[in-house]
Amino acid sequence: MRDYLDLSPTPVNEPCAMVEPTGDYLLRMRAECRAFVHQLERAFPQALEAGCSFRVKSNSHDFGSYLEVQVRFDDEDEAQTEWAFMIENDLPEAWDDEARAELAAAGYLAVPAGEF
Repeated sequence: MRDYLDLSPTPVNEPCAMVEPTGDYLLRMRAECRAFVHQLERAFPQALEAGCSFRVKSNSHDFGSYLEVQVRFDDEDEAQTEWAFMIENDLPEAWDDEARAELAAAGYLAVPAGEF
């Protein structure tokens, strides 16, 4: 059966776009999540080969919607399940160079970790 784990919208030590009442945050949040999906695909190609996938999921919040990256897997497939939990426990701490370039091209420069 298909299952998923919520991961994060960005690498764990990177700032992310925050939900705002104006809704202007969604474009940046979407760009960050897409860049993170691409980074995860680069970091865990064996998980993709095993059948896992990454996607951006929208969730409701009191002040608007927020986006988060999920890893999707078949919980009846031992390899996929192992990969999903390994990914959850070993998320990248920072943007890689390709993700930084992707964010810059989208008009959202990634802020270096620790510079909030």
